[in-house]
Parts: sequence; structure tokens; C-alpha cells
Amino acid sequence: MRHSYATHLIEAGVDLLEVQQILGHHSILTTTRYTRLTHQTQNNAKARIDALMDRIAIGWGKVK
Repeated sequence: MRHSYATHLIEAGVDLLEVQQILGHHSILTTTRYTRLTHQTQNNAKARIDALMDRIAIGWGKVK
């Protein structure tokens, strides 16, 4: 149940440090053991990275 709960919180956009606090863990490493990367989380991360990269225009010798 804790694994599912932590994963659903992450998928809902709750910050990992907040999940740590909710679960009562002293170490963030313990919290990461309770989270799983799902297809939804993976797709969201990819979309965010793609959006960041789309904002960067690189030309010869200059960055816009």
C-alpha cells in the first residue's frame, strides 16, 4: 500500500521531499525505494524535458 500511495503522490505532482515528509522517512533514499517509475511518470518527465529543449535554440556560435 505504501508503494502505491507514494507512486500516486508522485504522479499527482507532489514533490519527492513532501512525500518523504508524508511517509515519515528520515532519509530521502528510503522514500525513493517506495516510489516506482510508471509509464505515466516517464511520459510526463519526457514531455517536460522536451518542452525545455524546445525553448533552447542553438545556432552556430550562439545560444538564443
